Amino acid sequence: MKFNILFGGQAGQGPNILSILLGKALIGRGYYVFMSRDYQSLIRGGHNFNVLTFSDSPVYSNDSKIDLIIALDENTINQHKKDLKENGHIISGNGKGNMYFAGRLFKSLCLEFNVLEEQLKKLDRFEENIKDAKEGYEEEKKTMCRVLINKNKLFFMNGNKGISDGAIKAGLDIYYAYPMTPATNVLGELAEKQIENNIIVLELESEVAVINAAIGSSITGAKTMIGTSGGGFDLMTESLSLAGIAEVPLVIYLASRPGPSTGVATYSAQGDLDMARHAGHGEFPRMVLAPGSPKEAEELISQAFYFSQKFGIPVIVLSDKHLAESIYTSDKEAKITSSKKMISLKRFNSYETDKFGCATEDADLINKNVEARLKKGKDIEKEAENFEGFKLHGKNSKNLIISWGSPTGAILDAINGMNVQFLQVLYLEPFPKKIKKELEGKNIILVENTATGQLGKLIAEKTGIIIEEKNKILRYDGRPFCSDELKKEIEKKLK
Repeated sequence: MKFNILFGGQAGQGPNILSILLGKALIGRGYYVFMSRDYQSLIRGGHNFNVLTFSDSPVYSNDSKIDLIIALDENTINQHKKDLKENGHIISGNGKGNMYFAGRLFKSLCLEFNVLEEQLKKLDRFEENIKDAKEGYEEEKKTMCRVLINKNKLFFMNGNKGISDGAIKAGLDIYYAYPMTPATNVLGELAEKQIENNIIVLELESEVAVINAAIGSSITGAKTMIGTSGGGFDLMTESLSLAGIAEVPLVIYLASRPGPSTGVATYSAQGDLDMARHAGHGEFPRMVLAPGSPKEAEELISQAFYFSQKFGIPVIVLSDKHLAESIYTSDKEAKITSSKKMISLKRFNSYETDKFGCATEDADLINKNVEARLKKGKDIEKEAENFEGFKLHGKNSKNLIISWGSPTGAILDAINGMNVQFLQVLYLEPFPKKIKKELEGKNIILVENTATGQLGKLIAEKTGIIIEEKNKILRYDGRPFCSDELKKEIEKKLK
């Protein structure tokens, strides 16, 4: 059983809170839930919508076709009626508040009113909300009765919360950021928890200030993390090189959105992979890790602290808007990698240095330093072999999908029951050598939210294997993959 609900309305009308209320109620009943957000860069007005998919078995994405539309305004019906299934239903009511719709929704799904009441107790304006909710619950006559009770113990979180929780568990001391969608929520998540976890959270005046302050804090021995999106990361690249030459441990959370420039600020893309791998001038070792779920975000951010502290390098954890803000369900807790602080009582310098940390232009010392950085890169590569640099999903098949990051969920849902295996890359830099063997002799299908297939180019660089253009499924309109549409695209490319 899988059921898709779309909540639509203007910014400020509350489609987001409605979907969260239902999601929490369903999680409490033991159902798996996935919820994505589509919103414009507006505080009021426009058209925002969330899509919530729930199932009695694991689900990691939405379908393109909708079973139930909650229309907080007429525009929602006009825009999404075409996506409604033949036996689908629309709940509407112009002029009514969002809690009225909550009542009708819970009644429609055969959820008892006290389930909604428990959720409303956690919000402000309880008396007003409960009155509106009762009105809606009593008025709703059409029931779809999809909800039962399961005994699953589940976790409900988005990618940004996974990053925040993982950083705290890894021993974070200081987090610096300048607000930029979709990384901004990490700032709020960590700020709420800074007293109980003895961490410092600071919003500074610019991205340049953020990375320079972070380098200074890291030099003093603090476990330091910063967060931004592509445009902010652009501004940080000079100091990224500083961290590289001065051997300063630093964790960078890079949550991508479509570019170039402002692009579409509140939508999703994976186009920052090339930048994450190559940003900064000169040659120095760095790592780029890419989670595909909030649980993996927790795990990889802790691994980022491990590698940054052990080797004195910048480590970039690469996400995007879809992963950062969509809410996933998991039945397993994350495995956190512990790390010791890198204690370096030495002189730090942006120049090439001698053994005392003093600037030098001596040719022999420059050669020695460059070679030491190259060796460190090899050491990192060897150490990375002790970690899960990629995952194989499904049974062995001549058909192999390869992808990374947020498309993971849609791929997992799409390939259910198909003769295809999915290779999910977690470590993009260093690129796992064992992947080449998995690709040889296979019908390789690339799935990515980019226009140029950046993972495909990385695979060609590292393995010499070139993925045919006809076998690339690329989406670059700012929207994520839907599993039912992706399934059809994959079927066309199977052998």
